[in-house]
Amino acid sequence: MRLSVIICGLLVFPFFAQARRTDSQTETVTAQTAASYNLNVAVDEVILNFHAEDVHGLPVNDLKLSELSLLDKGRPPRKILAFELLRDYPIRAAILVDTSYSMLDHLAAVRAISSRYAQSLLRQQTDQAFVVDFGTRSQILQSWTSDPAVLAKAIGGATANEVSLLGSTTALFDTIYATCHYEFGKINHAASANFIMLFSDGEDDSSRVSLKQAVAMCQSVNTAIYAFHAEDAEAGSDGSRTLTQLALQTGGRVFHDDDSPAERYDDLRTIETDLRNQYRLIYTPPEVKHDGSFHRIMLMMPDRVEKLTVRSGYYAPMH
Repeated sequence: MRLSVIICGLLVFPFFAQARRTDSQTETVTAQTAASYNLNVAVDEVILNFHAEDVHGLPVNDLKLSELSLLDKGRPPRKILAFELLRDYPIRAAILVDTSYSMLDHLAAVRAISSRYAQSLLRQQTDQAFVVDFGTRSQILQSWTSDPAVLAKAIGGATANEVSLLGSTTALFDTIYATCHYEFGKINHAASANFIMLFSDGEDDSSRVSLKQAVAMCQSVNTAIYAFHAEDAEAGSDGSRTLTQLALQTGGRVFHDDDSPAERYDDLRTIETDLRNQYRLIYTPPEVKHDGSFHRIMLMMPDRVEKLTVRSGYYAPMH
């Protein structure tokens, strides 16, 4: 068995009518059924989404529950409630562009990467995305749409903020929190694969919420952060570490915006593969105290799985 560290969000959903499978086989849910698929999850149940790859980087889509072993804070779950393979789900994407002054030299790369995603990988029949730029404050440049041309035009409108007398400030965590709460919070999380495509240097000097609060909000709406890191190596900068934590704790990845065009497209294809080939595992933890504490999760996989894209843990509810 192969050991991997993951994080999963504790999600609260409205009550829907959908029977759960509790056997050891994997149920496949495709895009054709996703629109009508509903999920009933109680407050103290944990949803874990993950993507598995083999040594060649190809999705492993035939895992059985009997091949996995899960620990929550070092203890096995009380009960596994569901295990299923989600194939070709509709994707819901937020494109977040940091337009603080420090990003000025990176905006051309940002536009190239995000426009390539909208025009090459977004499926107009099923997928939707929206565009936000942010500095001290955030604003929606384009609301939810499946039109690549409309998205590309909005992305092209993202420009660096002028430096005020107070300097160039960035509210990264506030923007992530608001994006998840006000946008992803209003969609049916059981019917789509959700992610934030974040373009930033990872610096935050004006948010009211913390990294932990931003991550917890992402977890609550089952949304992963895939960050493209704009690297400007400043002495003492925590930007790289911040982006790594955001990705690790939400089940995403970190890329670099200065890769070649071919490498950038490979990065986008990686995101696409992750989101179109996911497993969903629902379980009741051995114990949940409503204290907001962090639960680290460890997942044992068979040797044929070389890599997992997953969260590293979850925050218990406060109430």
